[in-house]
Amino acid sequence: MNPDNPSNHRLTGRPSSRSLRALVLLTCAGLLMVACTGTTDNGSASETTLSEAESSGCVQVTIAVSSEKIELISDLAKKFNKENHRTSQGNCIFIEPSKKASGAAASALSAGWRESEDGPIPTIWSPAASSWGALVNLRLGKANQKLIVPESFDSLMATPLVIAMPKPMAQAMGYPEKPVGWNDLLTLARDPNGWSTYGHPEWGPFRLGKTNPNMSTSGLSATIAQTYAAAGKLSDLTTEDLASQAVNDFNKGIESAVVHYGDITMTFLNNWFRADRRGTALTYASAVAVEEKSLIDYNKGNPDGITDPGEVPKAPKVPLVAIYPSEGTLLSDNPLFLLDADWVDAEQKDAAEQFIDFLQTPKNQRRVLAYGFRPGNPAVSVADPIISANGVDPDQPQTLLDVPTPAVLDGLLTSWAENRKKARVLLVLDVSGSMGEGVDNNDGDTKLDLAKQATIDALESFKSEDEVGLRIFSTGLGPDQSADYLDLQPLQPIGASREALARSIDGLFPTNGTPLYTVAQAAFDDMIASYDPASINAVILLTDGANDDSDQSDDNRQRDELLASLRAKSSGENATPIRVFTVAYGANATTDALRQIAEASNAAFYSASDAATIKTVFAQVVSNF
Repeated sequence: MNPDNPSNHRLTGRPSSRSLRALVLLTCAGLLMVACTGTTDNGSASETTLSEAESSGCVQVTIAVSSEKIELISDLAKKFNKENHRTSQGNCIFIEPSKKASGAAASALSAGWRESEDGPIPTIWSPAASSWGALVNLRLGKANQKLIVPESFDSLMATPLVIAMPKPMAQAMGYPEKPVGWNDLLTLARDPNGWSTYGHPEWGPFRLGKTNPNMSTSGLSATIAQTYAAAGKLSDLTTEDLASQAVNDFNKGIESAVVHYGDITMTFLNNWFRADRRGTALTYASAVAVEEKSLIDYNKGNPDGITDPGEVPKAPKVPLVAIYPSEGTLLSDNPLFLLDADWVDAEQKDAAEQFIDFLQTPKNQRRVLAYGFRPGNPAVSVADPIISANGVDPDQPQTLLDVPTPAVLDGLLTSWAENRKKARVLLVLDVSGSMGEGVDNNDGDTKLDLAKQATIDALESFKSEDEVGLRIFSTGLGPDQSADYLDLQPLQPIGASREALARSIDGLFPTNGTPLYTVAQAAFDDMIASYDPASINAVILLTDGANDDSDQSDDNRQRDELLASLRAKSSGENATPIRVFTVAYGANATTDALRQIAEASNAAFYSASDAATIKTVFAQVVSNF
């Protein structure tokens, strides 16, 4: 088998999963490109039944699990641990899952897993799709290192890519009686009348949510699917197709409707759910490319797929329906990779195989169904909740697309980088005195040192025509020491200003206080004043502290006024979508307020509570553009 060809990585493991009708979905942009980075949460899992003291003498099996199935794996791990399984040597087995995005895990396994940054090193790795394994083996092979991902494996479950659309919008387009596909979405995206063409001017233009294909399974599969639709093919996509003007025009038309990108679909679903509560779901987004499982979760009132203790899910006012594109779609096969790695000993392998067999039993495969997935074991039939009442169709998809070759995928991602929607981003960086605090590394760096390097590195992710500006904030800035912020670089195409931006960032130094709310409001208002409807307009706001520009009562008033302003101008038919992506940097950052600011503007909040993770986190932030 050729590890460079992801189409070879089918379900070739134990007989229980060998006959699953699934295509391998290549889920990372980087077969021939840079490694993907992470997730908004590297956290670890799940409480398990055994206490830490009880599990300390057991054989530990750690599992790195993609975020959409962490609750399921955690639940099954608790059940397995409670049953007191033993290895052939008589030792107890303790299964320990942790949440790790597929791209982040692939990057860590390829570059050398660092537990201080990447979390527990896995014995079993379960990304969203098996071709992440092809990616890791490809990178290791290029580096003349041992290949650690097996070619034979079991599939835990499968889930197809769908286009999630609010039910009234889908019905307006004639769904389900009339099939809907990428060509229909392109027509709507190009229509200057938007939803008025379907008799609903109040819905505004067509707005598409789509994740970054360099980081996300759904984003890449959507890009593959729309490119097949553009080429009028079901298989054998070629580099010549990618060079076609018609194909590129088609993809540019689809991308023109994107509200922003991002690293995980949960950002869109959580924002959509909050908009639904405010009665603005139909003007937040018209459609989002997600996996079927996530749509089921949303309609059950659980948009992030994780039920917190005490949480009582409440169904949305406006449910979503799954459109299975008429031109075809792809499946994610959720492999269970038992890694052939130096850190996995024989007894751990024995323990891991027992857990994999446990997951494949019909009883536990029916548990897979309960979480909205289709069973990986073909002996178990598709059933509730894969039913029409939850907005999905168990008889779909009727058409599955072939995964392109690595060379074509590389070209596809290069094309996406050129065809994606232009961005206008104002970087707003905290230079208050606390940014001068040291971090725990061997280089004597301060928090500001690490933030500067992360920002400079992230500049490379912008394409030449993207407009990027730089604003710093603290108290006592400017010649008369009276300003709360200074613009060091104006918003302008980064192609000609990248080096100047990097020099300005590199020259930053810590100063005084943190006028957070004043600066957030000013940045938002300035971006509204220069709004470009053909671009993704956004603010990236990074701070390591809390607002200290007022007393407590005035602080609360400032925050409430800011949030009200963001909500009023970010929602509704006539909204001006300026999204404020916030980064809480360091242990003392005001996470609650920053999360509220991001949510009020329909953006995303990111946490780098450990300053050493800022490079990874900032790369996730920039994935939105």
